[in-house]
Amino acid sequence: MKEHRPVYQPNPEFAQNAAIKSMDEYWELQNKAKEDYEGFWKEYADEKIDWLAPYDQVLDESNAPFYKWFVNGKLNVCNQCVDRHLADKAEKTAILFEGDRGDVEHITYAELSLRVNRMANLLREKFGVVKGDRVVLYMPMIPEAAYAMLACARIGAIHSIVFGGFSAEALKDRIEDAEAKLVITADGAYRKGKPYMLKQVVDDALSQGGKSVEAVLVVKRNNEEINWVEGRDHNYNELIGEQHAECPYEVMDSEDPLFLLYTSGSTGKPKGVQHSSAGYILWAQMTMEWVFDIKDKDVYWCTADIGWITGHTYIIYGPLAAGATTVMFEGVPTYPDAGRAWKMVQDHKISQFYTAPTAIRVLHKMGEDEPTKYDLSSLKVLGTVGEPIDPPAWKWYYEVVGNSRCAIVDTWWQTETGGHMISPLPGATPIKPACATFPLPGIMAEVIDPDGTPKEAGETGLLCITKPWPSMIRTIWGDPARYEKSYFGDAVKDGKPVYFSGDGAVIDEDGYITITGRVDDVINVSGHRMGTAEIEAAVKKDDSVAEVAVVARPHDIKGESIFIYIVLKEGHINKDIKNHINALLSSEIGNIAKADHIVEVPGLPKTRSGKIMRRILRSIAKGEEITQDISTLEDSSIVEQIISKAREA
Repeated sequence: MKEHRPVYQPNPEFAQNAAIKSMDEYWELQNKAKEDYEGFWKEYADEKIDWLAPYDQVLDESNAPFYKWFVNGKLNVCNQCVDRHLADKAEKTAILFEGDRGDVEHITYAELSLRVNRMANLLREKFGVVKGDRVVLYMPMIPEAAYAMLACARIGAIHSIVFGGFSAEALKDRIEDAEAKLVITADGAYRKGKPYMLKQVVDDALSQGGKSVEAVLVVKRNNEEINWVEGRDHNYNELIGEQHAECPYEVMDSEDPLFLLYTSGSTGKPKGVQHSSAGYILWAQMTMEWVFDIKDKDVYWCTADIGWITGHTYIIYGPLAAGATTVMFEGVPTYPDAGRAWKMVQDHKISQFYTAPTAIRVLHKMGEDEPTKYDLSSLKVLGTVGEPIDPPAWKWYYEVVGNSRCAIVDTWWQTETGGHMISPLPGATPIKPACATFPLPGIMAEVIDPDGTPKEAGETGLLCITKPWPSMIRTIWGDPARYEKSYFGDAVKDGKPVYFSGDGAVIDEDGYITITGRVDDVINVSGHRMGTAEIEAAVKKDDSVAEVAVVARPHDIKGESIFIYIVLKEGHINKDIKNHINALLSSEIGNIAKADHIVEVPGLPKTRSGKIMRRILRSIAKGEEITQDISTLEDSSIVEQIISKAREA
């Protein structure tokens, strides 16, 4: 039966001034890219990047899949993000910082330039950091983290940011793989009104290994008592004032690495995703303009952490390359209450708000009517990132937060893609809730079989990018063979390996793409394959359900059975939850989707950025011992509570 989904048209008033104003404009751009792919990218590279020396060739495919873009072009990403704005934006706020406790700092482009130059000089002169050296950042969400990123870019060092919630073991592994020369950290930061510590984790990591590290630079943020290692540890706050305010930037090749970012290493060695300079910064800026429709007077807020790719591209590099005002927030959107995020939107007159579906569901659960207590009229574009958003959360986000006038850009992309790949355009795309919609102009995304055969409408297939794009991963640091195997070993198109995202997707009769989830998040029940995202979306249609996570459990007869964890909304009690949910699944998907195990739990195991740790849930469902690192969880005690509930079931 054909699924009916309502379609929400773009706000016509907003569309008048949008970067891309209609689907006719979208298709014109996409067709232009298909007809002259290199010419398409050349036009934007020439327009958007301040080249220090011109490139010789747009795209070199001679050593596929090790593609090169803008061959021999010269630039500096820090110049692209800071220096070039000083002529006309020196007094504009570049970074609007709000601390956990409500302290606010407006950092202009002129001030940003000063602070980045001083840090760059500190790295160069005090610590001998030169082009190509790796610098690990283990930082909270404070402005000094941005200064460090840009300072590395300025002098040609390769930064590798490790999320401030990772354990000492995880930090050590990443330091060792990158062979980092310097670690930049902080004594700690504030979270939910209380200080938490970071420096001790660095000490623990370096006591276990990381022999390449020559020094540790420590930013004093919460002024808690910390251990100082003589000769190794250095106080940033004392040293920075001694540095002069001018630091010549390094001239970088377009393909020089800008940063490494390690994907989770739950099994085996973590993968150091390597991104280039020119292609990455070009796409970061283009997507800021297209997807968020950033304008000169806008105030833009992405709630992610800089430890993830979302923080790299859409807190620091993309907004600053676009000359925008970007918000950095130290705390969590639910502290001290469910109104914190909406108060910040009101106080700072935020125009673009970009967050994860998990955060949206939590905010919805904590205060369904909370947004109506604040003036959110400054909002123009709402965004989601990190996972498919379910229709009920989408509806609340659209109607209550956006007052039924803001476009929701449901963005699909990955650490490896560098920036958005599939997303609505806020002034052009008619939106279907919980649907990623269409590839952005220049992106050739297709849903295919492993042999390259396109899937018919309604059929799930592999989501692949069938042509290289500028911001794509260049390699896995130190392991090119793993890069080829991981991303170009599962699908071909016209006889050539193509980038397989690891995600499944389906295209509907209108050409809209919906992400069904990781292909390894597929449950095979008696030969019937079902995406966990599809089952979760059905369960979420129950009004009593706040959150849900679905995993597979081995079954002697069926091969796999469905195991569902449910968090009920506050005040809701359902004594017959299993029969109730299975009746819903039978209705929505079919009897094959009925779950053998449905467990009501007090919460789900989440990282501090809000990501659900599904590997832990899979282990619990299988009755396995938890061997994964749970130090990154917002509340690690939730794991024992879930185990207890699962045993009862």
